[in-house]
Amino acid sequence: MTTRELWTNIMHYGEFDRLPVIHWTVWPETAERWKQEGLPEGVDMREFLNAVPHWQGVGANVGLFPAFEEEVLEETDTYRIFRDGEGVVKQDWKHESCIPRHIDFTLKDASGWPEFKKRLQPDPGRLGENFEERLRAAENSGFPLAISTGSMMGWIRNWMGVENMSYLMYDAPDCYADMVNTIADLVCWSIDETIPRMEGKPDLGFGWEDICGKTGPLVSPTIFDKCVAQGYRKIREKLESYGVTLLGIDSDGMVEPLIPNWLEAGVNVQFPIEPGTWGATPEHIRKRFGKELRIVGGFDKLVLEKGRAEIDAEIARHVDLVKEGGYVMMPDHLITPGTPLDNYRYYLDRVRELRF
Repeated sequence: MTTRELWTNIMHYGEFDRLPVIHWTVWPETAERWKQEGLPEGVDMREFLNAVPHWQGVGANVGLFPAFEEEVLEETDTYRIFRDGEGVVKQDWKHESCIPRHIDFTLKDASGWPEFKKRLQPDPGRLGENFEERLRAAENSGFPLAISTGSMMGWIRNWMGVENMSYLMYDAPDCYADMVNTIADLVCWSIDETIPRMEGKPDLGFGWEDICGKTGPLVSPTIFDKCVAQGYRKIREKLESYGVTLLGIDSDGMVEPLIPNWLEAGVNVQFPIEPGTWGATPEHIRKRFGKELRIVGGFDKLVLEKGRAEIDAEIARHVDLVKEGGYVMMPDHLITPGTPLDNYRYYLDRVRELRF
């Protein structure tokens, strides 16, 4: 059974006897630590760990096209201030991994949307070079295939900043809804350009949001239903027209207040379900929302810093849910610099040994 077949059986509550052994990614500082602990220089980390990605991405570029031309505005030995490809002026530090400081935005309010919208239109150039060859390679990889469904909230927040987006949602909700619809239409165009060129079909649509913090979402359920849900429904209907029944999103933070609205709009896969400061667990999410909501993640990554007994206990906490199906256990985010390589390899070995 390939990783793709195994993943699909789990997500659709079919027969399976083990989990895929997934490695996603690490902080740069984690990689540097592991090099001191035995990770060979230049090696493919997944090959070294004998692990697989959670899926392989397919589809057209559904971001800004053309992107803004990057422009360096100020540079020192410790930081760089620049305008990035999304038109955002940022300060980025050179010697540490952190989220850049956002200074200014090209898109600030509804008046700037018509020009910005021009960069979110269908274009054959979005397919890039050797598009069909890349599709064949993805299909032959043996990994689950996820077609990009963009972002209905997180990208807009990135383009405008939290404060500007917050004002927009209440001062110009029709403009915000048009932003969502524009992205959704572009995603549907990508789906139509991609799936007919495939020998089969993707296993899911998958997008990115990161729209929740530790106290809840940055977009209220009311605004979601008014301005955002329509975009998700449009994408879901397009996927279903090709027989794709899973639509997922990546959103960190306390996502639970928005899950009912996501589900109603057609999103039925959640990643990563972080324990964080709010104590989220995949077991609680399953109990509240049932089997229609599939879950990927949910393993507390900070346990990997502690030791083998704690790793064993965290795995044991999730085994019953794994057996139930619809849940692929993996760490809830990037592996942290406090994690010894030996601990992480122990965790992967324990997952590799699990049988149901």
